[in-house]
Amino acid sequence: MHWPVPNDQASLPFRGAVPYYARGRLPYAASLADTLARALGLDGRGRLLDVGCGPGIVALRLAHLFDEVVGVDIDPDMLAEAGRRAPEQGVTRARWINARAEQLPRDLGPFRVATFGRSFHWMDHERLVPRVFELLNPGGAFVVLLETSEASPAPDAPLPHPAPPRAAVEALLQRYLPRSEREAGRERRAEMLRDVVPMLARAGFSGPEHVRADGNDPLVRSIDDVVAFYFSHSHSAPPLFAGRAAEFEAELRRLLAEASPPGLFSERTRDVLASIWRKPRP
Repeated sequence: MHWPVPNDQASLPFRGAVPYYARGRLPYAASLADTLARALGLDGRGRLLDVGCGPGIVALRLAHLFDEVVGVDIDPDMLAEAGRRAPEQGVTRARWINARAEQLPRDLGPFRVATFGRSFHWMDHERLVPRVFELLNPGGAFVVLLETSEASPAPDAPLPHPAPPRAAVEALLQRYLPRSEREAGRERRAEMLRDVVPMLARAGFSGPEHVRADGNDPLVRSIDDVVAFYFSHSHSAPPLFAGRAAEFEAELRRLLAEASPPGLFSERTRDVLASIWRKPRP
């Protein structure tokens, strides 16, 4: 069966970022799977639909809580990376489908849970929400994961390495990429999330219920990890540098080496706020 997907690779928002995504992005809070398992009563049964799955970050993290996980993304390179990573993480019951979120096949379900990680703001909610409602079992959950800027109180123990010099990197980025281009994604996110609450209610969902997965897990990040972090974003992926990505990377590496001569940095995971909407039972 053919499901319509973009045929122009230049239209994909993360074009060129795929090799950096899984390594560069900070992992979700370690408590995420346990938090969702408690909130949703997950017990290893049922199926998970991860929409806008990218390289499988959420789907693979939650796979042990379901019989099967299905990841959907418009980017075939992201799906190839998800398929490569699945066996590395011991996940064998996973499917990866190249399709637009708004055109999910109606025969793909049913699902116990549908998750949206760092993806929901990219989608056409008017078309997406009713389609997901159809695919969920009665009592099924529509879950949007948002990493917060507020973290749980930090432990007293200091981190062993400095934090990446974000302000200095931002200044470097400003020399290569106009701020307006990099802010476009953030503005789109705020705009698209604004009216989704009444939309979910109109579709028939009840909620929301909010649960928080506490972060602050300490991370040690190398220079390679931090470089990957910047190249993993849609607003600073290598193709946007118009042939100057290697030049930017060389300057970035020099800046990071000056900030931490051993080449190591410390960070902490963010708290994750899960907004849960449920499809009513008959």
